[in-house]
Amino acid sequence: MSDDGRGGASQSRAWVRIFLPFALGYYLSYLLRTVNAVISPALTEELGLTAASLGLLTSTYFLAFALAQIPVGMALDRFGPRRVEAALLLLTALGSGLFALGDSLGSLGLARALIGAGVSACLMAALKGFALWYPPERQSSMIGFIMAAGAFGALTASVPLEAVLPFLGWRGVFWIIAATALLASVLLLRSLPDAGRGRSAPRGSLGNALQVVAGIYVTPAFLRFAASSAFFVGGFMALQSLWAVPWLMHVNGFDLGQAAVMLVVLNLGSLCGQLSIGFMGVWLARRGIEALALLRWGYAGVLVVQVAILSSTGSLPLLWFVFGMLSAANSQTYLAASRAFPPSLFGRVSTAINLMAFVGAFALQWGLGLALDLLQSQGYGLGTALRFSFAGLIVLQAVSFLPLLRSSARHSGVAEG
Repeated sequence: MSDDGRGGASQSRAWVRIFLPFALGYYLSYLLRTVNAVISPALTEELGLTAASLGLLTSTYFLAFALAQIPVGMALDRFGPRRVEAALLLLTALGSGLFALGDSLGSLGLARALIGAGVSACLMAALKGFALWYPPERQSSMIGFIMAAGAFGALTASVPLEAVLPFLGWRGVFWIIAATALLASVLLLRSLPDAGRGRSAPRGSLGNALQVVAGIYVTPAFLRFAASSAFFVGGFMALQSLWAVPWLMHVNGFDLGQAAVMLVVLNLGSLCGQLSIGFMGVWLARRGIEALALLRWGYAGVLVVQVAILSSTGSLPLLWFVFGMLSAANSQTYLAASRAFPPSLFGRVSTAINLMAFVGAFALQWGLGLALDLLQSQGYGLGTALRFSFAGLIVLQAVSFLPLLRSSARHSGVAEG
């Protein structure tokens, strides 16, 4: 905890006051990100969607989320995480209510876009808050713990969701989510501190702020992480939130219930990976093992495991569990990239990396749907089309991994603003 916290009691209060409200917000964000994986058969049947239409509907979340990242980054650095995330979660509640009422591809797509914009600050606000209120050696741990809250959201959007769908229907589920988002907004507004340890927010003009953001996007320190963020982080989101279920059903021959169970296995692996980073992050940081090293080893392992999944080599539950566990390294890309920039730019750098991740998720989620429709139109079965598409993703990830193997870049030199 920060300098103004003393002893275990103070740390416990900080955990309740700071971490838990952020955790609820990110839990909702990840639940909403992955919910379409389980409700997709119902949506497809009710609306008569093609694979490309389903991919486009689901990916509107990622597109809106990505478009929000630049203004969210500037807002976080200027106004702080409390006000920004609390306001945006009201938009999440609105979007969830509209999704529950939607009866067409257009209305559901608009509602999902509102949801994507509404949860666009949930992780970045938490990371900004941790940078303000926790010391540097605790950063990896806190990121691991907040990502574990997201993994709980993904777990909820698997077997538990599949179990309640017959009783609530997908519309009832979204009404409950809308109410929870409203509650989360109130908790954040009432619980979080308004500023971090007296640090002043940037007060330059909008033009100056945009100049600083543009400077971030062209620095080698940022570009080094951009492609891997798009293809590893974005690729995992595209699979976890939609395409893992069709893969399990049409490549491995599972029914929906079995595929939902395998999603639980994947998300349990992710949860274990994030908790491992959470509990060991401080210990590793004090021994010189920082975010970039975790990123390198995690991504190397992800490539190996994905090849095994593609070739059906080994136990499927074990492979999907390890895939989720190693993908926990995704969370470290924000910290690794931000370390090359001044602390006052943390919000803008982390949201710039997040933009790459969500542009990647949008492009890959929709692109996989387009590729599947194209391959099937050429006479390939859906299982074969899925294999070709997944192999293409692995190749893109392998290429994007190469810049991470270079030695650490020097300080970016981007001016604070």
